[in-house]
Amino acid sequence: MITYIIRRVLYAIPILIGVNLLTFILFFVVNTPDDMARLHLGMKRVTPEAIEKWKADHGYNIPVAWNASAKGVDKITETIFFKKSISLFAFDFGFADDGRNIGADIRERMWPSLAIALPSLIVGLFVNITVAMLIAFFRATYIDTWGIIVAVGMMSVSSLFYIIGGQFVLSKLFRLVPISGYDGGLNAIKFLILPVLVGLVGGIGSGTRWYRSIFLEEIGKDYVRTARAKGLSELTVLFRHVLRNALVPILTGVVVVIPLLFMGSLVTESFFSIPGLGSYTIDAINSQDFSIVRVMVFLGSVLYIFGLILTDISYTWVDPRVRL
Repeated sequence: MITYIIRRVLYAIPILIGVNLLTFILFFVVNTPDDMARLHLGMKRVTPEAIEKWKADHGYNIPVAWNASAKGVDKITETIFFKKSISLFAFDFGFADDGRNIGADIRERMWPSLAIALPSLIVGLFVNITVAMLIAFFRATYIDTWGIIVAVGMMSVSSLFYIIGGQFVLSKLFRLVPISGYDGGLNAIKFLILPVLVGLVGGIGSGTRWYRSIFLEEIGKDYVRTARAKGLSELTVLFRHVLRNALVPILTGVVVVIPLLFMGSLVTESFFSIPGLGSYTIDAINSQDFSIVRVMVFLGSVLYIFGLILTDISYTWVDPRVRL
């Protein structure tokens, strides 16, 4: 087991290095520091002196990858690549273009993102699996047919419809919850009810279809027919046998998502004014703060790779044959 985990971690290292190199090329080769300076200062009537001053203030006035004028190790360390890219592997995120500490911002904003994402994941998983098993239980009936029609219809509706509709009905019309905003402590609950509910409703359609297909595939296998031949009820077959053997594909969708919960939802947090990492990224894009955008791209890659490793480990826990 330990050997399997080590092998998966070693596989992830070159992938992460490749992502880091690609990100560096996009941010510092395709889009040079001079281009960044012009975007921040204005494209018209920008003097070379102003560009050089902006680059010096933000640490971009050194060579990109090789400092020929330096000596020894400084030829590598005194470069944009080392200071802005290699430092990310040590989770040294540096400072935003406006001087804020990016690491401190991430540690502060990850909690509102988790406050929305965790309840949405846990409650959504329970609801989706329950509805999917109910439809699978009544397969080939009107309940199954109409369940799929409703699920496809809900999948076809944009998430913005659920957000705006929920704000209008629950906040503006009935005034049950605040329309947007956020507060600390227990006061945050009233601000989280609507985003969590919207995320739950918006994900029922795709979740139900996904889990229904998994359950129907398992129901058609030989061990299910054997269980029925032994006289077990259909509910017992579903919950004791089908659900247990469907854990592997279910874990694929769940474990990969867990690390990405820290990244927040770009759309949801923006519409509900939640100060999480999703709105943090959107604000950085709007303000053209490339330091924050670069860090969030790298952090998202790290968390996604970590999620894949967790998925592989969970596979071996559910089905030990996978490690072979």
